[in-house]
Amino acid sequence: MKFLRTILVGALVVVAVLFAIGLTLPESAHVERSITINASREQVFAVVNSLRRFNEWSPWFDMDPDAKYRYSGPESGFGARAEWFSEEPGVDSGSQEIIASEPPRLVRTSLDFGDQGSATAELRLQPVNGSTRVTWAFDTVLDASPVDRYFGFFLDAILGPTYEDGLARLKALVENEALVEGGF
Repeated sequence: MKFLRTILVGALVVVAVLFAIGLTLPESAHVERSITINASREQVFAVVNSLRRFNEWSPWFDMDPDAKYRYSGPESGFGARAEWFSEEPGVDSGSQEIIASEPPRLVRTSLDFGDQGSATAELRLQPVNGSTRVTWAFDTVLDASPVDRYFGFFLDAILGPTYEDGLARLKALVENEALVEGGF
């Protein structure tokens, strides 16, 4: 009986320590990845400034090709909005709206994941030796719960590879279009 009580007390101590550590983790999370695309900023901007083109390079599109999409607002730029509806875990449902569009250097979106929270994402475009450095960043504020903060702590490892995949797809798409146009 004493052995069982020792195990129970030890388990409670571990849970309490993990809870306390969780409370000290950051209240926000940031993920950022970059890639260099052999095309002009204008060529890259034309693609990333349109949510209607997002699925051409989105890493989430292949996770559920049967997801439903609804677009509203302008074709591109500030106020362009996309909503997606999916039953696939990891894709779920939500919306994305362009809240800042600064040609040819920045597109910022507001993301709404329903019960899972909200975030902002940015695509920053910088000229580099005749090419364009694209940086895709994601920022979110976490709830006060230790579970959410642990999730935020591991978000870079979870979301980072998906951003890398998306940027590689964007690179292939834009570089192919640049070749077809003969503009690069």
